[in-house]
Amino acid sequence: MKKILMGLAVSLIASPLYAGGHGASGDAAEGEKAFKKCVACHVVQDDSGKVLAGRNAKTGPNLYNIVGRAPGSADFKYGKSLVEYGQKDGVVWTEENFVAYVQDPTGFLKEVLDDKRARGKMSYKVKKEEDAVNLYAYLAQFSK
Repeated sequence: MKKILMGLAVSLIASPLYAGGHGASGDAAEGEKAFKKCVACHVVQDDSGKVLAGRNAKTGPNLYNIVGRAPGSADFKYGKSLVEYGQKDGVVWTEENFVAYVQDPTGFLKEVLDDKRARGKMSYKVKKEEDAVNLYAYLAQFSK
């Protein structure tokens, strides 16, 4: 828990560095490979409707412009816990919280909300931290 909370504190301080996709430490090319496991649920589709990555999957939210965006704030029916997290003052998707979330969505939300009843709707867990970091770098390319 301390590790996640420390990462969140650092991410809030450093969040301006991540705006526009800057500050991603992973390998975007490797992230593109890892994203193949995400396309069953997610798509990256720009504001004009052009699909930039994935297929037209709608089970999960569109990941376009995710970097620097408040969790649970795009046009999608998110779970209550993720929306609550995204409404916390100053919380946006950064590398640290994105990586922690995709590795264990429910565990992450339980910790950051300090609520043992918190639940994440995303059932898939990215097993390797390196893959999660690379996914963030890949998705950062599609953020303004």
